[in-house]
Amino acid sequence: MAEPRGDSSLPPQTLSLLQAARRLCQQLPADAVLLLAETDLDWAAVRAELEGCRLLVAAHNEDLARKLKAEPGLDVLDIDARPMPVRDRISQALLEAIATEQLRTGAHIIALYNGVEIEDGPDQIDSLSLLHLGEHLERLSARELRRLDTHVPLETLKAVVDLATELGREGREGKPIGTIFVVGDTRKVLGMTRILGFDPVRGYSRRERNLKDRRVRESLKEIAKLDGAIIVNRDGTVEAAARLIDCAADGITLSKGLGSRHWAAAAISRRTRAIAIAVSESTGVVRLFQNGEVVLHIEPFARPMVWKQFELEGADNGDDMVSPVDLIKEK
Repeated sequence: MAEPRGDSSLPPQTLSLLQAARRLCQQLPADAVLLLAETDLDWAAVRAELEGCRLLVAAHNEDLARKLKAEPGLDVLDIDARPMPVRDRISQALLEAIATEQLRTGAHIIALYNGVEIEDGPDQIDSLSLLHLGEHLERLSARELRRLDTHVPLETLKAVVDLATELGREGREGKPIGTIFVVGDTRKVLGMTRILGFDPVRGYSRRERNLKDRRVRESLKEIAKLDGAIIVNRDGTVEAAARLIDCAADGITLSKGLGSRHWAAAAISRRTRAIAIAVSESTGVVRLFQNGEVVLHIEPFARPMVWKQFELEGADNGDDMVSPVDLIKEK
């Protein structure tokens, strides 16, 4: 085992895992080391132990994330600070890295994290996993969104697509959800839709209906369970929900197997300048429609076990071996 690189306040266990990660990073080679931090560490020592490796860090809470962003030489990934299983936290970090173009699909990643929760015990790094982001993993990136010739601002479009992808991957309370978001050209869109029963967002101020607020995004996940489309203005304000799209689908051709939700999304995007985003209830797949055609197709992580989309390096030869990924699945 390599000798420590000078004085360090890192726990011996953490030090040993960092040294193992560095050796793996050099021998594979790996594209990056992902470290999930639950507590603050001696980051100068961490960087020294991982010399020559690209380091990505994700924090378990907002206070620690802010502190890490002030540290020189750290690439910090923004993930949800809510309590969640470690496998979901790693998933979020990897998706964020791909979405922000810090990782590519097909990358080899070494993940370091605290996989064993001990009540009232130290939050030390105790686990290492080797992950391969297969080419089948698709995640919408800012670069792909910029390719769309649309008047909808990138920030708004990305916020809606990220929300749609979360719904496709997670559903709501364990149940799959299918829905439509229609973004932009709001006045014309509203003229081609009609209310189904009542509008759940009516009566709220614009600030209380803007997707930039995390609470609004969480509330929309509940509203997405209702029938009908959610209409979003170009500034991210939800203008209406539970709207029936009422326009003809003449001249539109879609792949076999797509249902009425996708035909409605295609139709409204053909008749307006809006971008329509359909979430499939059966598969969780997210499709973006523009001018009546599918322009982007996003496969979320397989439901319900997100880890099925990862492959252990060297495990594709049929060998009988236990994956580190399997060790952190719920039994």
